[in-house]
Amino acid sequence: MPGLVVFRRRWSVGSDDLVVPGAFLLTIHFICFVIVSVSLVIFEYNTRILSVKLLFYHLIGYLLILFFSICVEIGICVISMRGSILDAEARTSINIWIYLKSLVILFDIAWLAVGSVWLGHYYTTAPIDDPKKVYIAIIICNWALVVITLITIWCTFDAAGRSWVKMKKYQRSMRETESRFNYKRSNSMNRNWRQRKVMRAYQDSWDHRCRLLFCCMGSSERNRNSFTDIARLLSDFFRELDVVPSDVVAGLVLLRKFQRLEREAIVRQRKNGTYEFLSGVPITERTQFLALNDAKNYDFFQTVIHYMYFAQGAYGWPMYVIINRSKMWHLVPELKCFGCCCGTSDDTEVIQDNCCLCNYAALKKTLQLGDIDIVYATYHVDVGETPFFVAIDYTHRSVVISIRGTLSMKDILTDLNAEGEVLPLQPPRDDWLGHKGMVQAAIYIRNKLQEENLIERALQRNPDRQTHTFDLVLVGHSLGAGTAAILAILLKPEHPTLQCFSYSPPGGLLSMPAVEYSKSFITSVVLGKDVVPRIGLNQMEALRADLINAIQRSVDPKWKTISCSVICCGCGPEPTSVVNMSGQDTHINQYQEERGTARSTSAHPTDSSIALTLHQPLYPPGRIIHIVRHHPKPDEQKYDSGWRNVLKNREPVYQAIWADSTDFDEVLISPVMLQDHMPDKVLAALKKVVSCRDRTVKACTTRRRNDNTTITTTTTVTTTTTTTQNTDTSSHHPQTTPHHSEP
Repeated sequence: MPGLVVFRRRWSVGSDDLVVPGAFLLTIHFICFVIVSVSLVIFEYNTRILSVKLLFYHLIGYLLILFFSICVEIGICVISMRGSILDAEARTSINIWIYLKSLVILFDIAWLAVGSVWLGHYYTTAPIDDPKKVYIAIIICNWALVVITLITIWCTFDAAGRSWVKMKKYQRSMRETESRFNYKRSNSMNRNWRQRKVMRAYQDSWDHRCRLLFCCMGSSERNRNSFTDIARLLSDFFRELDVVPSDVVAGLVLLRKFQRLEREAIVRQRKNGTYEFLSGVPITERTQFLALNDAKNYDFFQTVIHYMYFAQGAYGWPMYVIINRSKMWHLVPELKCFGCCCGTSDDTEVIQDNCCLCNYAALKKTLQLGDIDIVYATYHVDVGETPFFVAIDYTHRSVVISIRGTLSMKDILTDLNAEGEVLPLQPPRDDWLGHKGMVQAAIYIRNKLQEENLIERALQRNPDRQTHTFDLVLVGHSLGAGTAAILAILLKPEHPTLQCFSYSPPGGLLSMPAVEYSKSFITSVVLGKDVVPRIGLNQMEALRADLINAIQRSVDPKWKTISCSVICCGCGPEPTSVVNMSGQDTHINQYQEERGTARSTSAHPTDSSIALTLHQPLYPPGRIIHIVRHHPKPDEQKYDSGWRNVLKNREPVYQAIWADSTDFDEVLISPVMLQDHMPDKVLAALKKVVSCRDRTVKACTTRRRNDNTTITTTTTVTTTTTTTQNTDTSSHHPQTTPHHSEP
């Protein structure tokens, strides 16, 4: 940060990003230099033979090229390691070294081409075996290096880099003019025109990247519109921020450590009554834990676990294979080819599954947890069109609509279309906004339910078992969770008893009025530090401000900041900015104030005339059950003996608390932020909450029995002692056997 400017163009790489590629090339070229030098010293070359003479002089020439490459790469590494992330002035001479390296690469390519010609003409006829084997290895290795270098250059190419340089040059000249003549020019037409040109260039660049990344999806009108919307969103989000990908990585490393220090300071200061953090959540006396010792709450939580199987089953065979790696063969009897041979019949309507109905087979295996009848399953997927299935759950007397989460590139496009859109309600409510892509998916499923009459078909499926009295339940995970929540709001007027279970929903889903309305019939589940319920446009803008604030606080080189989280799995030296903040409440309070200021303003960090985007906050839906984990310490004495029996195996304790929608307005940087989003992890955590509760109850029951036994024994001993004393007092025979009274 900022991006490197060479050849009159900005590149998507910083001047401090060349340490690793420079060191890599230096290592390979040094090895080649040693091998070529040894081959020239050890082997004898008869220069009277033309082929050998050409080989000998070519090796000497290549040795010189390798020597210059090593020198230039050492210079690049040394210069690139100077200064902090923002101290680009310390690395201004890097451009000269890059130009020298480019020149060396051109000579290298030319010399490799000459060597390749020699191999084509003289390799089979040259009378020296060992040197030419070494030579072909060197040629192949260095051609591979050249290809890798060219691919790296292509990856760092910024299509709008030329326009960026022109705009920055113009802005710099304007600032110099203003300072020289002591006046301020605002809203210049030329300035706005240049900025708009750069924004259009970056929007075209993002659009090109989307089309390249999703090239396998075709070029339908819907896809083109989605690409355009996403490109505009991303170009606005990164508006004129001169950051490169490695800056984001370094910022995330620093932000994670700053968040940890902030939590420690909050606990140390007992701010807002916080006495600990569980999975990044402040725990106070006001925290409401889900009381599973209450029968009603316990049954409700078991229902939450039950419907999670439906949400997981919607993913089909990919998720089944991931979860059941050792039991994949269990799917074989359920496949279409085997099922037809056995003469099985199934009246379920399955749409656009593969030839063997693998997804439907995995769905049936996943839902083997009760009396369940699958009515309809569609695996058609497109942008804004998500797969789902309809099933009848006789055990819980419900008709279940389960919507699949993100599993394809088209689903990703639906996720990325994240701007707010008014929900299609009657009468319309302008302040009820939803995630645009998921609103489209919910409308698609609602139309499909109406066109195919699916809900009515399910309710009339089995009149003898009173299916017409069953309630409607919507479930989903991730993208499916958000779509299910919006669909539940759309269907609520027609089905007043409707319920929705939304597992790991996206954070930027609903505006606050819609969230408040949904709390009566939608229950969301979030695990630990899952990043998806904390991601929306507003949350991402807050993360953008936090990253810039963290980068501005950094005083170390970028390579040192990133390596501290890589070496020995994060056991490297702490960044200087983190060390300076550690244990200093004053510094932490100052950091919190600066972070709050950065979040609340829309001004560019380096140019106040540039306004960054600020979107309306959107939140997860309904009431939220947050599954948190407590990692016990060796000296854990906080719980009673029942909990300590549970903690003996050193596993984390899983607990469920009621959370508010506004509790997920900050992205928590953690190694498990993605892992906690996976549906199998969510289901396992839900089960562990109940398991920990059951083990605690069992441990407490055992303790009570032991206490009762101890009380009984103590009473018996006391009674015996008293009887013995009475006997000794009234009799002259101390050896008389006492009478033991029963308690």
